Order: sequence, then structure tokens, then C-alpha cells
Amino acid sequence: MARHLITSAIPYINGIKHLGNLVGSQLPADLFARYQRGRGNEVLFLCATDEHGTPAELAAAKAGKPIADYCTEMHDVQAKIADGFRLSFDHFGRSSSPENHALTQHFAGVLADRGLIREVVENQMYSKADGRFLPDRYIEGTCPNCGFESARGDQCDNCTKQLDPVDLLNPHSTISGSTDLEMRETKHLYLCQSQMKDELEAWIDSKADWPILTTSIAKKWLNDGDGLKDRGITRDLDWGIPVKKGTEDWPGMEGKVFYVWFDAPIEYIACAKEWVDTGKGTDWQRWWRTDKGADDVRYTQFMGKDNVPFHTLSFPATILGSGEPWKLVDYIKSFNYLNYDGGQFSTSRGRGVFMDQALEILPADYWRWWLLSHAPESSDAEFTWENFQQSVNKDLADVLGNFVSRVTKFCRSKFGEKVPSGGTFGETEQALIEELTTRTRAYEAHMEAMEVRKSAQELRAIWVAGNEYLQNAAPWSTFKEDPDKAAAQIRLALSLIRFYAVLSAPFIPDAKDALLTAMQTDNDAWPDDVPAALAALPPGHAFTVPDVTFRKITDAEREDWQERFAGTRD
Repeated sequence: MARHLITSAIPYINGIKHLGNLVGSQLPADLFARYQRGRGNEVLFLCATDEHGTPAELAAAKAGKPIADYCTEMHDVQAKIADGFRLSFDHFGRSSSPENHALTQHFAGVLADRGLIREVVENQMYSKADGRFLPDRYIEGTCPNCGFESARGDQCDNCTKQLDPVDLLNPHSTISGSTDLEMRETKHLYLCQSQMKDELEAWIDSKADWPILTTSIAKKWLNDGDGLKDRGITRDLDWGIPVKKGTEDWPGMEGKVFYVWFDAPIEYIACAKEWVDTGKGTDWQRWWRTDKGADDVRYTQFMGKDNVPFHTLSFPATILGSGEPWKLVDYIKSFNYLNYDGGQFSTSRGRGVFMDQALEILPADYWRWWLLSHAPESSDAEFTWENFQQSVNKDLADVLGNFVSRVTKFCRSKFGEKVPSGGTFGETEQALIEELTTRTRAYEAHMEAMEVRKSAQELRAIWVAGNEYLQNAAPWSTFKEDPDKAAAQIRLALSLIRFYAVLSAPFIPDAKDALLTAMQTDNDAWPDDVPAALAALPPGHAFTVPDVTFRKITDAEREDWQERFAGTRD
């Protein structure tokens, strides 16, 4: 039994995330976790809310709530929505947890002892109108590299170039919009990433199987301009993890907190300790410490391309720089952007369909299927209502749902609500079994490789194969001449429903539960032996005709939703 540690990029606490966020990290991570569990492997799937920094402060102020209360409330909201999308986290933690406070301070102390943290007196952007130093992400302007007009002070989302606020053209505060900014002196801690360049480069070069998107972004940051730069890990903020050297105070750093990019990835590890401390699991170190058994763990991270630099360089610099036996990531699955109906999804600008709104419209499986089957892997993808309607109606309703309905209703009318006996499989049935065996092995290969779109395409082809068999075998016609032969055909088709439920579970888990319930079985064993799996429901086994598995989206609904979500979210 293999062991898989899986993490999704942790979402910011400041509001509900949109569908682009979902498909860029949490949803494909859940797909992989469900698949590996389905294969009988041991999985620890972790995620959390990213609760520190100015985004949380501003959101709490806007909501008129103390920041700690706001974060607690929004963590619960995000956890509930994640459950609504059937995201199967073993633990959904919080970066503000005591566990993350202690571990972040521990790493800072160890890195300092190893000479990898230095104090820097620097000038930072200060907004007179806001009466505060501005974190990099709350300064926007024009990117000097590509001309993108909404580049942030730390990075341009358009070209991914690492920036400093002083690099921006026409900078302004995103809090107040003020351009009355000036540089003021302050002292901060810097992680000496430059000292780690050769070690990081060698580590990245050893990951020959990483996606091109991941490696290209990492290499760009590693070698762009002057190469990998030291980076500040503290900020002049009230909300965050207080700067300490382990458990000791850090002279000169009073009143400062660790920068969110430093503490947020450490939460992946702290989250596992939370998992244990909340009574959900045992022995978190066997997942994260190679001296405690984690050397046989396969660690996979899922994230959007904007998160790649911190996960390929800064977080590994923290881990490697500590000199301690922590588990490093084995594979980073990164995604491009999902755009929305001719523009961009945007949390900060409230554009697009957000996760809570999506669940108000349709159940999770509809969204899961479309998002995963259109995952932005090799390039950016675009959500359109026309494509969503077409995919749901054709793939889910016409192919899978129609198969289930036709088979169960026909059997009920001719043989009753039980698997019919009589007849044997002929050449047509054997050919189908052989095709499904080949396709199942291909599906598994795509899933193991985390090729999300190819996995969806192969799964759909497996559904189509059953429909084509049903159409060609035509048991409704066969029954008139040879009832026993029709019984064998329907017996195979009923077993196909269970077979489809199991294979489809990573994509559409609610449908899997509904179909197994209809087939009155809890046998969700993976079809390692396809012929045996297609004989899993013996003659006489009872079943019920399920409700409509997937309904079609009407033109009127599509037009209504298109109009409803044409603007921005308040």
C-alpha cells in the first residue's frame, strides 16, 4: 500500500473563493486523493485557510468585526463550502493555529542559527493617507516588464515577474487609492535565499517529471535578472505570527509579525499536527519527518501557477535551509488560469461565479465534472455558460444518466427489480469487456500521472462504450426473440452501473453514492480485475430504479444564469 501526502494551496481567508480558485488547486487535489483512496492506498489530504496579513485585516474591518472573530467565522464558511463541493480533506486547518505559530517560530530560529536570516534596515512604502506601511500586495501599479496595469508590489500576475513596490510605475494604495506614498525606514528580517540558489537549482533539476509549467516558472525566478534574491520574512503589521527566534524574543523585532508568505506554507506541516491534536489522526511526523518514517511518502502539491514560485523556491529554501529531516515535495501539479466568459475571474474584483453561488444553482457533481474535464492544464481555459450547459447535458445527462435510466427501467419492466438470470455472454459482450479493460488501464495511467483532462476524456469514453454496447445489443429487441440472451445483456449492463459508479467516484462522488445505493451494494472495490468487476452483481441481486441521475440544463436557465452573473459580486 503506497502512502500519499497531498496538499492544496491554501486559500486566503478574505471571502469566498471563485470557481477559478477551486479548479486551480483544491478540486484536482481532491480528485487525486479520492483516486488514491479508491486504489486502496493510504492518503493524508490537507488544506487550511491562510489567515494572516493585510487581506484579513481589511476584510475584517469592512465586515466591522474583530479580526480573530472574522477569521474564525470565515474559516467555518469556507469549510462548509468545501464540504458542499465534497472536498475530502482529512483536515482543514488554520494558519493562525497555535501549531503554526510554534512551528513558524521554530523554523525562523533554526534558519537564524544556520546563518540564513539577516537583519536589513530598508525603506518601505508608507501611505500617509492610510497611516501605515503598505504590504507589497496592497500597492498596485503598472508592471515595468509587461505593462500590465494591475501589477502588485510583489509580483505581476500577468507575466509572473518578481517585483518590489519601487519597481512599479504609477503606484497607488489599494486600501485608499492614494498616490501620496513615500519611502520610510524600517528594519526587517530577510531569508537568505541567494545562499540556497545552487542547492535549490540542483533539487529542481532532479525533478525531471515535473510539469513544464511548474519547472519553467521556477527556473525563471531562479535565474531571472540577478537571480534568486533574499526576501523579507517580516512585516509591520498587527495581525500575524509574532516574530520570535524559536521560543525566545527577537531583539529589535518587537511588534512585528512574520510575512504571510513565510508562515502560510509552513501551515501544511502544522496542519498535520492540528489533525492529530484535534483527535482525527495519529503520528503526524510519519508523514512529514524522514527520520520518523516519511521517507516512503509520496508528497504531491496542487496549485495555480501564481503560487509556483513560493512552492518551488521559498518554501523549499525554508525546509532545506533548516537542515532538519523534513519531507520535501515530490511533485508539484500546477495549473494555468480559468477565465470567465470573456474576462477573468477575480476575488478582489468580485467577478465570476463564486463557490457558494454555484452550489445554490446546482449540486456539486455538475460543477466538479465540468471544471475537471476542462481543467486549465496546458493553457488557460475559459468558462462559458454555453459550454457548461452543453457538457452537462451531453456528458452527464445523455451519456451516463441516460444509460442508467434505460437499463434499470427496461429491466424492471421485463424482469423485475432484480438482476436477471439465464443466458451467457457472447462475442459482443466479451469485446466490450476487453475494451473496458484496456480503457480502465488507460484511465488509471492518466490518473496516476495527474493528467486531469485526459482522465476525464477516458472516463467519458468508458461511459460511451456502455451506451454503444446497449445500442448495438438492443436488449429491448432481443427480448422478443431470445429472453435469455436479453437477460445476459441486461445483467452485464446492470453490473456496468456499479462499475461506472466506482470509476467515476473521484469526479462525481455524489453520483457514485446514488448509483451504489440504487444497485443496493456497498461494494466499491476498484476494478483491478475488470471481468470480475462486471460480474459483481449476481443473478437475483435486487436493485431499485434511481431518480434522475443528472438532469439537463434548460436554455431558459442558462440565459438566466448568464444574465445574473454578468456583473460583479458585491
